[in-house]
Amino acid sequence: MSKQHTPDTHHSPGPRAWLGLLVVLGPVLLVSMDGSILYLAMPRIGQDLDPTAGQALWILDVYGFAVGSLLIAFGNLGDRYGRLRLLMTGATVFGLASAASAFAPDAELLIVSRALMGVAGATLLPSALAVLSELFGDPRWRARAVGVFAAAFAAGFAVGPVVGGVLLERFWWGSVFLVNLPVIALFLVLAPALLREVRTTRPGPVDGPSVLASAAGLLCVVYGLKHTAADGFSPFAALVAAAGVLLLVLFVRRQRRLPYPLMDFSLFRDRVFTVAIVTGLLPLAAWSAAAYLSGIYLQSVLGLPVLRAALLALPGAVVLVVACVVTPLVVDRLGKRAVLVLCPFAIAAGLLLLLPTSVTGGVGWYVASTSVAGLGYGISFSVVADTAVGAVPAERAGSAGAIAETSNELGNALGIALVGSLAALLFRLQGPDLAPTLDGTLQLPGLTTEVVTEAKSAFVTGLHAAVAVTALLHAALGAWALLRLPRTRRPGALPRPTPLPRTGDDRRTAGRNPV
Repeated sequence: MSKQHTPDTHHSPGPRAWLGLLVVLGPVLLVSMDGSILYLAMPRIGQDLDPTAGQALWILDVYGFAVGSLLIAFGNLGDRYGRLRLLMTGATVFGLASAASAFAPDAELLIVSRALMGVAGATLLPSALAVLSELFGDPRWRARAVGVFAAAFAAGFAVGPVVGGVLLERFWWGSVFLVNLPVIALFLVLAPALLREVRTTRPGPVDGPSVLASAAGLLCVVYGLKHTAADGFSPFAALVAAAGVLLLVLFVRRQRRLPYPLMDFSLFRDRVFTVAIVTGLLPLAAWSAAAYLSGIYLQSVLGLPVLRAALLALPGAVVLVVACVVTPLVVDRLGKRAVLVLCPFAIAAGLLLLLPTSVTGGVGWYVASTSVAGLGYGISFSVVADTAVGAVPAERAGSAGAIAETSNELGNALGIALVGSLAALLFRLQGPDLAPTLDGTLQLPGLTTEVVTEAKSAFVTGLHAAVAVTALLHAALGAWALLRLPRTRRPGALPRPTPLPRTGDDRRTAGRNPV
């Protein structure tokens, strides 16, 4: 029997495949790492660029919003015009935008260059994953390569703050962006020799109005929330937020009418798929918000040097990466239902361990929190995409995978936008009202000990409120998963879903991917 029909798993892919995988992992690691590398750098950026509270949040999360808003659109473009071409273009723009971010003279230009990095990052993730399918033709070897891909993505998020802290100990804050340039340069040199162009025949055009409505709607809603949290209620902010909600409603309605939708919302009729996507979004929201606020807590409240703050994040990062690698083995024994239920409860328990922190101490509680929550975060990275794709018919696996990736990126951005805005609001209401942020307040001359203590206490109150809200949401998610996910007799799998209504692209046979 030919290898075309029955792949020979005894023969490992050649050196080109493994070298190509290593080359592809470079941009993947950078895209995920740049979602978190600024968490420990924000106090330094605050000192040099003096951003407002709203600008500080935009510097952090405009990157994630740009990536999340455009992932599906660029995935469609890559299908039509070539993944390698898009990968090379995206890497070039990512490098240029990184250099612009490193030397940005003010907060406004840093926000713009970070947004451009996000646009470029949205071209890299789906294209890199598609190129792997060309490198590894055998399904089993391809599954292993995708596992390495997922582990690298998780590791990037986990080690981003650590890398940032090490760089900031010796260099200025712009170094956290310049570290991207050698990796991008190496990729641009090696990729043409090791990777081949990948195109697929995909019906229907990319719907431009859908791209604009989704991106503009998200940005308008977040702007309204940020403005209200940082500066109080204003009619203009409320109007912008309302316009954003309207755009998102129109986006959803348009997807239901299009023969080839940008996002197939009918997939959410399957409860396994829905639980998987929410488990991709909410943990990333908690992780990004907790990491950002904890970075400020360690440096600005407790006064720890940036390198020590970075090293304190290592135990949680190690737990996250190990959990990401070990989870598939646990799934084989206990099934996906068990780990999808464990994931939110572990995160909730870890977040609650931040509640005993105070103005005078809390390092031990922080390390314990990141270590316990890291177990849940690792599970989320490891099983969400596979569960989402396996919950739908095979001909809709592409749409499911794109939604899973988008939920991760939007969760990362929404965590800082929404939970960070809650912390900023409480600081504004309970702080000394001398500056919109803790770092801005502590830089003011002539502060008394009482004012400094009041400002730090207000920030800690905001931190506690943020982690309490996210812990409650994760406990609710765990209870929902426990009730909604069906029990299975066979470990490692969830039952196949009932057939979903077909859309315009469901023209092939209705085979299913096993979960």
